[in-house]
Amino acid sequence: MKRMTALGILSITILLLVSGCNTIRGAGEDIEQGGEAIQQSAS
Repeated sequence: MKRMTALGILSITILLLVSGCNTIRGAGEDIEQGGEAIQQSAS
């Protein structure tokens, strides 16, 4: 179950990266937020 949750969050993060960020700085912020979400779901 945790694996499916992590894969779902990863998929959403990739989707946001592709559609939402126009700069390298924006990409870094999106990746950071995705990492934080994965950490929260894993604990």
